[in-house]
Amino acid sequence: MDHSSINNFDFSLICEYFSSTDRQGPGSEASTLRALSFLTHLPHGARIADIGCGTGSSALTLARHTDAEITAIDLFPQFVERLQQRAAANGVADRIHALTGDMGALPFNADTFDAVWSEGAIYNIGFARGMQLWYPLIREGGYIAVTDASWLTPSRPAEIEEFWQDAYPTIGTVAENTDRMVQAGFRPVATFVLPHACWTEHFYQPQRQAQTLFLQRHPGNATAQMLVENQQREARLYDQYHQYYGYVFYIGRKA
Repeated sequence: MDHSSINNFDFSLICEYFSSTDRQGPGSEASTLRALSFLTHLPHGARIADIGCGTGSSALTLARHTDAEITAIDLFPQFVERLQQRAAANGVADRIHALTGDMGALPFNADTFDAVWSEGAIYNIGFARGMQLWYPLIREGGYIAVTDASWLTPSRPAEIEEFWQDAYPTIGTVAENTDRMVQAGFRPVATFVLPHACWTEHFYQPQRQAQTLFLQRHPGNATAQMLVENQQREARLYDQYHQYYGYVFYIGRKA
């Protein structure tokens, strides 16, 4: 295979690269708000966990548009620190509690949250495992809302099939992931495919300047150069094959 998965790179370089961008995966404020609109029985003062929060775009949107108390968790301290800075700048630091933690071993009791939110991060442990691990954390009648890379067609060209099988071997179709949600105990509420702009305008385009600055900080570093080339190739593949895959928002409710 003539390319490298981002999973093969040094985590410190990945963190440095992505901490300079507002989003670590495809998404937008509009898509977050659309998903939020399906949480019709979310109580006032709800407790929401944003798992794999990155630098906090989703948490900030949730804080600005609800009166919820948000616990934001990410594995990387650099992302958590950036979120804390952004929360203070947006005047919502009193309702966003950011901490470092492993999404596969969260330190919370059962029935702690009214909703679990996770955009672009559940792939780290797999959709099915994430649904099963996070189900107990949610109170009866509470919600789960996640985005995940998903196949949009039953078949696809070999090049993009191989790319995603290398990057995310358990990637599923919308139907397969909906079934995984049901098997974990959730009642599906809604699914929708994130718009094209969530990838191009909000994810890949901001990386262009970040790539230039990143390489300036690491002149002659072959690993840094390879990381940038990997992200550029990913953007080209999306431009060529986006009709076959996308990020999908999955919203479910705990019965």
